[in-house]
Amino acid sequence: MYKVFVGDKPLVLTTKVEQETNFKNYLLKTVNISKAIKQLGKPNVEEVRLIHKNKDKLLAKFLKKLPKVIAGGGKVYNEKGEVLFIYRNDKWDLPKGKAEKKETIEHTALREVEEETGVEGLKITKPLETTYHIFKRNGRNKIKITYWFEMKTNYSGKLCPQENEGITKVAWLSPDESVKALENSYANIRALV
Repeated sequence: MYKVFVGDKPLVLTTKVEQETNFKNYLLKTVNISKAIKQLGKPNVEEVRLIHKNKDKLLAKFLKKLPKVIAGGGKVYNEKGEVLFIYRNDKWDLPKGKAEKKETIEHTALREVEEETGVEGLKITKPLETTYHIFKRNGRNKIKITYWFEMKTNYSGKLCPQENEGITKVAWLSPDESVKALENSYANIRALV
């Protein structure tokens, strides 16, 4: 099962068919993705389930339905065990951004974290979950696939928000502060953190 977020509501990719209650079922093979996304805007619909019989082909079949944007990002820890957050569009988020041509996804993640926050000396410690979310650009739905990495750094210098990307604040947050920040974040970031 995979969850692809549209705002805070998921499109659930699954092989199970269940009686509809607070969700809608569609066959992945024949679904009109725009129509399924519109269903998520209804207050009584908590999720939309896209069903395909083969769990191994579920994600690949879904990803063929929308143009893709590939991104890399980081959940960065400092020596105090604090996590690096950015504040953009009135929400707390983790630093991430689009991959450039001929760039490895690891390089994308490191570059984007440094560009968006000013933090240097980043080292990837392990890969994390990949997240999926749908956004609208120029009237078209697109899917952003973000490859996340856990990182660490001993950087203690000034944090510099990348203002031309709409980032207004960068902060190291303690575990308790992170929990509070996640109350005003995105569903895919809450699932990751």
